[in-house]
Amino acid sequence: MTTIALVDDDENILTSVSMFLENEGYRVRAYHDGASALAALGKEPPDLAILDVKMPRMDGLELLRRLRQSGDLPVIFLTSKDDEFDEALGLNLGADDYITKPFSQRLLGERIKAVLRRSRPQSEDEAPEDGAPDQKVIVQGRLTLDPNRHSCAWDGEPVRLTVTEFLILHSLAQRPGYVKSRDALMDAAYDDQVYVDDRTIDSHIKRVRKKFREVDREFDAIETLYGVGYRYKES
Repeated sequence: MTTIALVDDDENILTSVSMFLENEGYRVRAYHDGASALAALGKEPPDLAILDVKMPRMDGLELLRRLRQSGDLPVIFLTSKDDEFDEALGLNLGADDYITKPFSQRLLGERIKAVLRRSRPQSEDEAPEDGAPDQKVIVQGRLTLDPNRHSCAWDGEPVRLTVTEFLILHSLAQRPGYVKSRDALMDAAYDDQVYVDDRTIDSHIKRVRKKFREVDREFDAIETLYGVGYRYKES
């Protein structure tokens, strides 16, 4: 059974989200603050952690920073839209995704499945989860994207993307040469109940480019059309 650690100082969220996840078939370990979670997760790492950003004793960013010193545990952040959240810092620390409160439990469930798929690549002969049909592997020049395994490679070198980054790149690479507006990329990457502004998409694109340039300093496959959107270069 997949184990999920839920760390939040809001008792209502701990209770409601724990019940939802248990009904979905997960084992849940709940913690009220980052300090108590750090001690427990270090001894017995779960399969995925959901961390609130603002917590007493140790916030979610510091907890993730310390967790990253000893492992690569998949992490989803929970953040309030009324709080100031340094999205770039959170994702650069190694968070796989983040969700803004209030959120639908359906959205959380889908994000968890996507992160777990990415963190547990399927073998070649393994069927997709829930009987879903295979999605076509995209090969565009030096880029390879496998939606079934949520894997990405450039010239055969793996590029580690968060779920949202992967979905944005997948949307662009499906139709090279075609311009995708920021609204179209929002639709590809986010649930329809979640609002993000243009700057969020721009930040994701910036991080995707940075990750590819760590593999290839000359990477320029994602083009910006100012005032319009983005497109993936035709091979």
